[in-house]
Amino acid sequence: MPMPMGGPRGGRGPQGKMMGTAKAKDFKGSIKSLFKYIGNYKFAILIVVIFAIASTVFNVVGPKILGNATTELFNGIMSKYSGGSGIDFGKIAGILIGLLCIYITSSVCGFIQNFLMSTVTQKVGYRLRRDISYKINLLPMNYFDRHQTGETLSIITNDVDTLCTSLNQVATQAVTSISTIIGVLYMMFSINWMMTLIALVILPVALIFISLIFKISQKHFRNQQDYLGHVNGQVEETISGVNIVQAFNTVDRNVEEFEKSNNMLYKSAWKSQFFSGLAGPIMQVIGNLAYGAIAVLGGYLAIQGTITVGDIQSFIQYVRQFTMPIQQLAQVSNMIQQMTASAERIFEFIGEKEESQEAENHCKKPNGENVTVDEITGNVTFDHVKFGYYEDKIIIHDFSAKVKQGQKIAIVGPTGAGKTTMVKLLMRFYDLNGGSILVDEHNINDFDRRELRELYGMVLQDTWIKSGTVRENISFGKPDATDEEIIRAAKEAKSWDFIRRLPQGLDTVLHEDSISQGQKQLLCITRVMLCLPPMLILDEATSSIDTRTELQVQEAFDKLMKGRTSFIVAHRLSTIRNASLILVMKDGKIIEQGNHEELLKKGEFYHKLYHSQFES
Repeated sequence: MPMPMGGPRGGRGPQGKMMGTAKAKDFKGSIKSLFKYIGNYKFAILIVVIFAIASTVFNVVGPKILGNATTELFNGIMSKYSGGSGIDFGKIAGILIGLLCIYITSSVCGFIQNFLMSTVTQKVGYRLRRDISYKINLLPMNYFDRHQTGETLSIITNDVDTLCTSLNQVATQAVTSISTIIGVLYMMFSINWMMTLIALVILPVALIFISLIFKISQKHFRNQQDYLGHVNGQVEETISGVNIVQAFNTVDRNVEEFEKSNNMLYKSAWKSQFFSGLAGPIMQVIGNLAYGAIAVLGGYLAIQGTITVGDIQSFIQYVRQFTMPIQQLAQVSNMIQQMTASAERIFEFIGEKEESQEAENHCKKPNGENVTVDEITGNVTFDHVKFGYYEDKIIIHDFSAKVKQGQKIAIVGPTGAGKTTMVKLLMRFYDLNGGSILVDEHNINDFDRRELRELYGMVLQDTWIKSGTVRENISFGKPDATDEEIIRAAKEAKSWDFIRRLPQGLDTVLHEDSISQGQKQLLCITRVMLCLPPMLILDEATSSIDTRTELQVQEAFDKLMKGRTSFIVAHRLSTIRNASLILVMKDGKIIEQGNHEELLKKGEFYHKLYHSQFES
């Protein structure tokens, strides 16, 4: 299938805008969307929860059993001094062996829990990247006009990674922390209710601080993710245009602009990390105060004979276990903020309105059957076409023209006249604001977009070469092409001479700077030569080719497009003198039309435009 050839969009369109830095708009909605997304893994997550609880239960029981061993040791020592049998090492060994088995079981459950959760999160990350990648191909062009490329890259890399990492830790730590708190509380109450009440003072105080920290830091996490997208966008632009930046001596200005965005990222990241990082130290102070109070009370109760020495030891361990999950919950709140900020950006992107791919009313033949691509001859009618990238800024006001099958149509005019826009409208990269475009008397809106784009082979001024072999790049639009077909197309496009001189010929792996700009353009032309579409669109297609090669390519194009409709956007008017029809555009309107000789005889705008190129 002929594919539109040309460079990837640079991230800013006619009036590219940067994403704002507003705080999270819908926290609950983002969480709901995430839960819905991971619904396919609810059984696996349930297993994770079960093993997490099991690991926690075994871990919580441990201090109590160790306390029994301590009590047995203490009682044995006291018995020895009072003339008794002394320490029962066999009993203590049995207790310790049982404790070892419990801790091993807890570790195994923890391993299974981590393994399953890591598997789930990686599958979620895989699905998200797949869905985002798929979404990119369904978005309308005006989305990329409004967003930087770096912002989109940030979503598919940083945001997905952040979400997966946070989800893994949140799911495991949250369950572990909550079950630990419940289990520890139960064990603490079973030992002594008074000491437990002192420990419980920690909980409401901790929750107050956690909620305050959460409220303050939430907006900063959203800002951090947004500014990270800005910085990535600027880096991507700088790398892609490093030669331009240096050529115009704008390195200092570029660095200054980056410094502003980087400084904003630094401030938002510092604030988010600072406020969220307060939770741990504050909880540690609260925990230490509670620990001191419990130690004093426990000593007093032991003297009174209310509890054993082993119970005191167990209780102190439980206090440490009690404060630890509360601190972990504070960290979990931090990760939840990061996760929801990333989830919001991801699901906002996935939820973007897609470009409709199928026609509502497919064009029909007189017998009622659908019109197929193979039946299209190439008659095109522009009927009072009106279009603007933004509704309040119309750039093509009234464009009308009739193109017959096999004609070579040239579209010329000054910069900003709407030439390139017109060919984009032919392929429905954008929808019209008014009027219509007909192909063989069928409205292009009545074709599925995929069908419509199969009608055209497009070669743009900005070339696009994918990382891969020469063969893969040429057969991009026709993957099943044979080497014989590829070589024939390369010879017709005049690219075979440089291809066969490459180190591995068709098997040479290409990268961004492997070949010259002119050679890239020849490869893009070869792609179209291979597909043989009914119509051809050339947007400054030979701009990077030397004059001699250009004449050869034009000859090849004339041969290829014999009987096929072609649209050529050109600034060098000498290249379109043999065009069947020349449309002269200015300010979004056709001001003149005719062949080269007719337009020169008129002595109007085209005449001035043509001679100005030779005078200059």
